[in-house]
Amino acid sequence: MVAIAFPLVAHERRQSLRQRWSHQLLAIVNVRLELVGDAPAQGSMLVANHISWLDIYAITAVQPAAFVSKSELRGWPLIGWLAAKTDTIFVRRGNRLHVGTINDEIAKVLLSGGHVTVFPEGTTTDGTHMLQFHASLLQPAISGGQPVQPLALAYRGFDGEPSDAAAYVGETSLWQSLWMITRQPGLTLRIDVTPPLPTAGYHRRAIAVLARTAIAERLGFSIDQAGRQAT
Repeated sequence: MVAIAFPLVAHERRQSLRQRWSHQLLAIVNVRLELVGDAPAQGSMLVANHISWLDIYAITAVQPAAFVSKSELRGWPLIGWLAAKTDTIFVRRGNRLHVGTINDEIAKVLLSGGHVTVFPEGTTTDGTHMLQFHASLLQPAISGGQPVQPLALAYRGFDGEPSDAAAYVGETSLWQSLWMITRQPGLTLRIDVTPPLPTAGYHRRAIAVLARTAIAERLGFSIDQAGRQAT
């Protein structure tokens, strides 16, 4: 479908297909999606804490968006090709010159009314804490006056308690992750959509702090678990 149909159908239809496929994938691995809050504002930058590769499909099921991902993903067999064909923007981590080019791409999507999702932690955690938010990729939203929409992601088991079954951390392989997810009955991913943050007049570091704080509060993290620093 991506190879044959995508070049022939309108952008809206491609987004609808991505959303449908994401719902189907969550159903296949028996993960229930719980959405709290209103739909993200038009043309907003979605900012979320990052726990699992499933995060991408869950957010797409809620609101199809372009994703900013590490450049290493582009080299993965099949998955990298699919990601490139479905609005993924690849960034070379640690390359400040490349960030400027990436920000230009992000700005084009936002100014066209589309959504872009970034994970400012830069990597995944097991869901019990949050890392500092890197602010550099937030600049396009500020420059264009688009809102930043924080999303708080949390995985829960059948008993309603926090679960690390979906955590994609350390040396865990994709197949090991799939095994852990499918062996966890009744896994739920809750996406809490917090109020959008206006960006006019703010520095990107301030927006990073505000977004991180909003997510931390919804997740019930203490200051020690989610401090207020940004880079």
